[in-house]
Formats: sequence, structure tokens, C-alpha cells
Amino acid sequence: MGLPRRRPLLIGVVHLAPLPGSPRHRDPIDRILARALEDAGSLVRGGMDSLIVENFGDVPFHPGSVPPETVASLAILAREVRRALGVPVGVNCLRNDARSALGIAAASDADFIRVNCHLGAAVGEAVLEGKADETLRARRVLCPEVAILADVHVKHARPLGGGEIALAARDLAYRGLADAIVVSGPETGAAADLEDLRAVRRAVPDRTLLAGSGVTPENAADILSIADGAIVGTSCERGGKPGAPVDPGRVRALVRAAR
Repeated sequence: MGLPRRRPLLIGVVHLAPLPGSPRHRDPIDRILARALEDAGSLVRGGMDSLIVENFGDVPFHPGSVPPETVASLAILAREVRRALGVPVGVNCLRNDARSALGIAAASDADFIRVNCHLGAAVGEAVLEGKADETLRARRVLCPEVAILADVHVKHARPLGGGEIALAARDLAYRGLADAIVVSGPETGAAADLEDLRAVRRAVPDRTLLAGSGVTPENAADILSIADGAIVGTSCERGGKPGAPVDPGRVRALVRAAR
């Protein structure tokens, strides 16, 4: 379990339609699943090594714990995607519910989770509070082989109190015990700054380093000369629009550029 070892590691994002209980929810779970399986299949057939399922359509997000209906929906969808595609699958329980993500991973046999704020705090549309102490202890009990991918200076937020990205990355790795560090741009679809990637690479050379947003065929070579891999969503979607259906041609173009 955990992250695949292939480098560059390419993780395709399955942006789920709004789930039950969220403000824009309208589709029954079977229709949400059908769209998720279609997108996941396009990503894997196009060459992605792994997938991550996230409740992208549930805006505005809960800053802390998500409700039971979100947990139940994500568990069903992650399990079905993993069974259908046969590749490692992760879970991101937006906006920052690591504890629920671990429960979903345990129930769905997922391989990793992404945590937007694992240590410290960040301010965006709400205050995000890292709970590494609780997350690590829950993982030990529930699913000790599940990897934790932790964002440093996560997008759509600012670290409370500021601080250098290299120091924050070292804290994530050696105090928060994250298995991989994710560096993103300022918002969904925006590329990570190359200097930020280099700073984190120097700070935590023994951890998997992933670019968390904005990887395209045009910049993939530069980003992956520093990072070990990338989490790719928007650039593989129709027209490069976040949340649009996955475009198989865009997936193939991205994978060719990355490899």
C-alpha cells in the first residue's frame, strides 16, 4: 500500500460532482459514480499511475469535520473507483478533514490521503487547523500503511504567521511525519513556483515531493526535473476548466510531456 514508486509519479484527480448534503447537489449517487468511473478510466488509460478522489463539488467547504453523508458518499465512491480501475487510490476530504479521510481510506481500502493543512494553521475562506497529532494516532489504529500527502503553504490560503516554505516543509516531514510533501500554486490550476519547489527539495531530500497544481504539457519537464511527481486535475479536464469532464487527449498529452 501507500504511494507507487514509479518516477515521475502521476496522480490523476477525480473531481466528484456535488455530493448529498452540499448546496449544489442534484444527481443521485449512481450518476455521480458513473461520472467518476468515466473520468477515472480516462485518466488511467491515458497513463496515470494512481488516482485521488475528492469532494471537489461540495463548495463552500466545511473547514473542519465534514458531515456523515459526505463521509458515506466518499467511501462508496472511492471503493468503487479502486475496484474498477485496479490502481492505487487516495482520498482528499475537503477542505481539511484528515480524520474522516482516514476512516474512508480504511473502509475503501485506499492507499493514501491528502491533507491540506497537516500542521499549524492557515487562513483562506476559513481558518484551517492542522491536527497532525490526532491524524497520526488515528492512522496507527485504523490503517497504518496509508500514506499521508501533506500540503505546505496550501493553495487558496495563507499560512497563519507566515514563515519560510522550507522550514514549514521540514516541520511537516520531521515533526508532522508526512510521507510526501505537496507544493501548489496559489489557486486551483495555478502552477507551483519553481523556486518554492527547489527550496522544499533541498529542505526535505528524503521525502517524496509532489507538485500539487498547475502542471501542464508546457511546464511538466521543468517541474518534474525538481519534483518526484505531480497531482494533476484541471489540466486534464475539458478546456482546462476545473470540474469539467476529463479529456482523454489532454491526459495523453500531459503524460507524454511528463515522461
